[in-house]
Amino acid sequence: MNSTIAIPDPSTFYIEEIGALLFGLVFLFLYRQSRAVYFGLWAIGWVLRFLGAIFSFELLRTGDVRWLAPYATFEFAFFIVLISAARAGFASDLKDWRTALRLIAILPIFVALVYAIGSVERLAAYHTSHALVLAFVYFYNFVRLRGQPRVGGRFFRFSLLVLASAFAVHSFLFLILYNRGVAPTWVRYLYGETLYEFILHCALAFSAMAMWSESQIDRIKELASELDHVRRETRHSLDLDRLTGLLNQSALSTRVEESGEFSGVVVVCDMDNFKDINDRFGHLVGDEILRNIGNLLQSSIRHEDVAFRWGGDEFVILFQNQRDDIARNRMAAIEQRLKEFRVRGFGVLPITFSWGTAEGLGRSLREVLDEADRKMYILKRARSGEGSSRERPRVV
Repeated sequence: MNSTIAIPDPSTFYIEEIGALLFGLVFLFLYRQSRAVYFGLWAIGWVLRFLGAIFSFELLRTGDVRWLAPYATFEFAFFIVLISAARAGFASDLKDWRTALRLIAILPIFVALVYAIGSVERLAAYHTSHALVLAFVYFYNFVRLRGQPRVGGRFFRFSLLVLASAFAVHSFLFLILYNRGVAPTWVRYLYGETLYEFILHCALAFSAMAMWSESQIDRIKELASELDHVRRETRHSLDLDRLTGLLNQSALSTRVEESGEFSGVVVVCDMDNFKDINDRFGHLVGDEILRNIGNLLQSSIRHEDVAFRWGGDEFVILFQNQRDDIARNRMAAIEQRLKEFRVRGFGVLPITFSWGTAEGLGRSLREVLDEADRKMYILKRARSGEGSSRERPRVV
């Protein structure tokens, strides 16, 4: 069959070139936004396809088989790039270049073989094999990108599968039309193939954009979740007392202001003669004592209960949904453990607590806290032998 009677259609050539530039720009944009090698390699591939289409047009226009060699070179390079893209996936770098390098090594052999076949069989064998190879490349990308959970990714894989099927069918139909021996028939089919190939590649580019948009939405959700976590951590760290690890006075004040009726027991406790300990052993020992008391309180309450350092050597515990007698038993156990307290380098250093409890009984947290505070000072004065009824003002 002599292809010199084939008259090229400039409109299909322009469609093919405009499509290659359009798809190249789409995938270049996706690469710049995502830095995924997969999209970058597709952008390179469409540049090669753009250059190859120029030689394809000259091949049909002149019928000179010598144009087949550069045309096949750029098409084969297009295959190599798409196979490399499939192996890279959506990673940010291409870890295995060996496949691409091996394919590049056989490029001279491939071009020589195509030129030899073209000299004997003209365009029939080339277009048939070209369509089959394209079908394989698209199907290979379809297989390598399995496991896409989102709609955009599934649509992208479906577009690849449709393209693979279309080129496989195209190879079969082109061979049948060519063997009929009527050149205008297969040439017109070749032009029509360019049009539906453009439509299918538009669907592929659209699905790639959809897939990228979904990944951006997922990334925004991840960043929002991370930001929310950082905000919670920051808020929590601002409410923590750095020495004891308990919540601080600011957190207690917020709790008092925001709380309605309190259901449970409030305990206010204060170390006895803590100033004497600081004066005798130094502030470092005093800090160690406060740190260990904080750990003891935190380990002695339930998950739903809350402990605060109210300031200095004073602490507040909120026993949620608890009875007064149980809270008293818990505090008596804590006080017993403090009597066996040890300080590094000083041995046993008994610590005593004065504490008062108050049950919620439908009252506000502020009222319950004030009552527990008064009871604590009554016990503290009794232990110290003070007879005065003076009470220090509390600011919460």
